[in-house]
Amino acid sequence: MTLALFITILMTVAAAATPLLIAALGELVVEKSGVLNLGVEGMMLIGAVTGFAVASVTGVPAVGAVAAMAQAHSRR
Repeated sequence: MTLALFITILMTVAAAATPLLIAALGELVVEKSGVLNLGVEGMMLIGAVTGFAVASVTGVPAVGAVAAMAQAHSRR
């Protein structure tokens, strides 16, 4: 394995793991207050799909991001 391939794999793993680490950290903080939310990953997935669909239809990525945030907020 070359160094370039190793660095590429390491960067891909870090990029893929970051959203899950952020969600886990948020869930850890919320669980400390006594609230248990097992649907964090599902909310992230539905928000991502909604954001992609809205951005694809409108052609404006910012509108897709706002739609994803609004959808995730409405599921609370």
